Amino acid sequence: MPITYGAQQNGLLCGYRFAPSACGEPIDLAQAVEWLKTPPDARPGDGAFIWLHFDLTSATSQAWMQANLPLAPEFFEALQQGSRSTRIEDAQDNLIAVVNDVAYEFAFDPSEIATLWMSVDARLAVSARAHPLRSIDRLREAVKQGVRFGSSVDLLNHLLKDQGDVLVRIVREATLKVDGIEDSLLRGRLDRRRAELGQLRRVLVRLQRLLAPEPGALFRLLRQPPPWVAANDLDELRQATEEFSLVIRDLAALQERIKLLQEEIAAEVGEQTNRSLFTLTMVTVLALPINITTGFFGMNVGGIPFGEHKHGFLVVVLLVVVFTALAGWLAFRKKD
Repeated sequence: MPITYGAQQNGLLCGYRFAPSACGEPIDLAQAVEWLKTPPDARPGDGAFIWLHFDLTSATSQAWMQANLPLAPEFFEALQQGSRSTRIEDAQDNLIAVVNDVAYEFAFDPSEIATLWMSVDARLAVSARAHPLRSIDRLREAVKQGVRFGSSVDLLNHLLKDQGDVLVRIVREATLKVDGIEDSLLRGRLDRRRAELGQLRRVLVRLQRLLAPEPGALFRLLRQPPPWVAANDLDELRQATEEFSLVIRDLAALQERIKLLQEEIAAEVGEQTNRSLFTLTMVTVLALPINITTGFFGMNVGGIPFGEHKHGFLVVVLLVVVFTALAGWLAFRKKD
């Protein structure tokens, strides 16, 4: 049966039903509601489940989810909260995940970081986003290619691993950018690199702040997980979060490297400014004898020295040259 997406589907982007040891089967909202009304045929955590992915820009998506899906109130509260730090919490034996991800065409712009909300229980996994995101699209592509998931938590773990892979790629691209800026610095060609470096650091700081999982919520979840979560899924979740934390550490190390480069660039700019000020000071010092001499001899008063002497001009020029050379020698001696 072909599935259509759009306004009649209340913002549904994709829907799949996963049976044990089977690929995902596409379903629509009506089929999903009918399937959820039937009692589970297998043990909790080992049976089939469905995954529904919604677009929050649809005006009816949230209202439809509230009216038709057995979701915890904490999921809808998370949709309205201003705090969007990455976390996974246990709410009435439901896993509520707030995952920050980058846009599909990420170009190191802070505005291209958006949030994905997800609710997971033994039979239902619901995800919702307002902007196209790279990790969730990779998960959709994996489902289309026939990747099998043993449980809904396995689906969540796959999403976290995809997000970790995306973050690794971002760190690698950012490292290449920093390498290029560092090479330009060594060649003495700053150009606009300072502004680019500052923008890159701001993006990485925001990525670290939003993508770093909250350790408190994760610790509480791992200590007291919902009863339906299998032990192997819990271990995979712990491993995924640990790998994610390692990438966050690499991100912090890259930020520190950018900070050192900014300090080095600031020192280089300061040194160039000091050289320019020294040159300006030298010009002023060397011009001082000339200015004083011309000031004295330009007075319209009687008794101007060498006024009647036929070699007076040459004498004054020699005096100016001698005093200028003396001033230059004193100035450069101070520099040394």
